[in-house]
Amino acid sequence: MLLKKLCETNGVSGDEGRVRRLIMDEIKPFADEIIVDSIGNIIALKKGECSDKKVMLSAHMDEIGFIIKGITDKGYLQFETVGGIDTRVIISKKVKIGEKEVPGIIGMKAIHLQKKEERETVPEIKNLYIDIGAKNKEDAEKKVELGDYAAFDTGYQEFGNGKIKAKALDDRIGCMVLIEALKHKCKYDLYVCFLAQEEVGLRGAQIASYRIKPDIALVLESTTCSDVFRSKEHEYSTVLGQGVAVTFMDRSTIVERQYSKWLYDTAQKANIPVQYKKTTMGGNDAGAIHICGEGIKTGVLSVPCRYLHSPAGVVSKSDIKAMQDLTILFIDRIEELVQ
Repeated sequence: MLLKKLCETNGVSGDEGRVRRLIMDEIKPFADEIIVDSIGNIIALKKGECSDKKVMLSAHMDEIGFIIKGITDKGYLQFETVGGIDTRVIISKKVKIGEKEVPGIIGMKAIHLQKKEERETVPEIKNLYIDIGAKNKEDAEKKVELGDYAAFDTGYQEFGNGKIKAKALDDRIGCMVLIEALKHKCKYDLYVCFLAQEEVGLRGAQIASYRIKPDIALVLESTTCSDVFRSKEHEYSTVLGQGVAVTFMDRSTIVERQYSKWLYDTAQKANIPVQYKKTTMGGNDAGAIHICGEGIKTGVLSVPCRYLHSPAGVVSKSDIKAMQDLTILFIDRIEELVQ
């Protein structure tokens, strides 16, 4: 299954090579031109019936993770986070490190040995380490180098009522939908972009949008879903299983009202489950794309994901299908948005 392969392939920001190779193998039969730029973005062109307009679809390849910055005399690995990670959710979690995917466990001082103030505060990265079972520093250096990346070791699993549990659903779901979209014909030239380093500052998006200078862009993402235990309904950002989420505003983008309304109304008329993202926090590649050059009309579709930026997220298969269906409608009816 494509989504399983995408999620289980490690690709922390700046280390997207394995994910990039997997995607390249999938898209080669369907693209007219493919380039990999200086930062590692994949830009695949599907030529349209005419070249009057340029349409950009994007999703990011990278995932949150860690980078190794030190090795102690006893062989423990010191690390920094790559992307936004809550240290409270990573203790005792399994990781894989480097190209050899060396197994490790994120550890910290046992609760029995902690002082009261340590137990009552969020642990700092400097007090955590990765244990790879090494005897000492020399032994660890045979397996791991400084600058190696580490990703969560979480398997893809379907469970419950049409749910999926996996790491890197943010944003391998978007990548999967892009791969399917590339098989579809578009009236105008369609640039399908698999972007690098979103989690550390929307870096790939800045470069790709500057290169393409599209007339319109649509970003495919995952977004926070807060419909969980003890959360109040009025605080929900999105609800799992209630459809693809349309953004009208977040921390870095205000989507043109006609554009976001078109996405929402078009989905409703086509009986595609859809909802608005009701909070304005967070951000994604749209924040960089929409202010590129003279400005680019940019919209955002997201799949709700519980436990975002953690070792395992949870999504609904029906929401993924809704994103796929609305993305294809966007391609089919693009003239309504770029006239």
